[in-house]
Amino acid sequence: MSLIVQKYGGTSVGTVERIQAVADKVIGFRKAGHDIVVVVSAMSGETNRLIGLAGAMQSTPDARELDVLVSTGEQVTIALLCMALKAKGQDARSYTGGQVRILTDNSHTKARIQDIDDANMRADLELGRVVVVAGFQGVDLDGNITTLGRGGSDTTGVALAAALKADECQIYTDVDGVYTTDPRVVEKARRLEKITFEEMLEMASLGSKVLQIRAVEFAGKYQVPLRVLSSFKDGPGTLITIDEEISDMEQPVVSGIAFNRDEAKLSIRGVPDSPGVASKILAPIGEANIEVDVIVQNMAADNTNDLTFTVHRNELEKAKAVLESVAKDLNAREVVGDDTIVKVSVVGVGMRSHAGVASTMFNALAAENINIQLITTSEIKISVIIEEKYLELAVRCLHSAFDLDAA
Repeated sequence: MSLIVQKYGGTSVGTVERIQAVADKVIGFRKAGHDIVVVVSAMSGETNRLIGLAGAMQSTPDARELDVLVSTGEQVTIALLCMALKAKGQDARSYTGGQVRILTDNSHTKARIQDIDDANMRADLELGRVVVVAGFQGVDLDGNITTLGRGGSDTTGVALAAALKADECQIYTDVDGVYTTDPRVVEKARRLEKITFEEMLEMASLGSKVLQIRAVEFAGKYQVPLRVLSSFKDGPGTLITIDEEISDMEQPVVSGIAFNRDEAKLSIRGVPDSPGVASKILAPIGEANIEVDVIVQNMAADNTNDLTFTVHRNELEKAKAVLESVAKDLNAREVVGDDTIVKVSVVGVGMRSHAGVASTMFNALAAENINIQLITTSEIKISVIIEEKYLELAVRCLHSAFDLDAA
């Protein structure tokens, strides 16, 4: 007998019929002898509906009250799933985040988990019950309801699996695993049987929407075996595991191609070439709570510097306003913004021990006349900034160049 934590997303529990189907799936695992803890999201569309109601009351809703409001979506789902299980003869008990006591900090709408009391869950499991827990939420030390941010139910599932020392955490969603790239862009994309935590973390941070980044971080930190599966069709899914559990023969040089459409580029040109100037430019951007991604600095012929960096596309205008103020103080020549760019990345832990990945990537893009504007690298990834109109062509040609196409 093993202990499995299963998480079902909003589309998986989006209707009464789908909740019934989840109940059947859970009962199937119970009949196979497994102890089951289920984490559920709100029904699809419900969180957006609640946020819309909040916006009708306040243009910028109070963060504490917003958490009180949006946490109710999961409360509906846990109760309905328990009712469905009991109607089918399986005892079950529901818990909100506060009832389990998923203790978080007090950062409303983006709280982080600090501790979990697993006593009630273990007692219920001993009695043969299925435990159903509301994802996405917890409580702070003062008893205030908190939420973990969008996609937070993934984090709840992984955190419960870590606290309970579960044998596996299964994330059920509307895709049947992690693919070499988005199948909507590349028809020949393949489902991966296994991928490492490091690779999944890079893929998630670079635009893959399969798992929340924090959930992958949590799973890697506590070495929780994580599997992505489909709610709607049977299959083995994709196992996310530690590097050592994947043999050299199984390990490809590049595991996947990730991309992010939500990129924008800012350049400040004609900056005096003096020590500390990069800090003078980027510190105000950080103080405005704007995250910076790729950074490149070039020296011009007149002994001035041009500094270029990328931000989330939604923050372009805010960042540009900050940068224009900095440009005046530094007597820089101009500030230029561009929101017609995207980031495309190749990811793979096999890159550590193989040369030539960069040249293969650059040659493939050059063959399609795709110009590279910026480049950034890490130990297991290479990312390039290109024009948005070339995104799908770039992904397809790189997918083929690294032999990722399905046979």
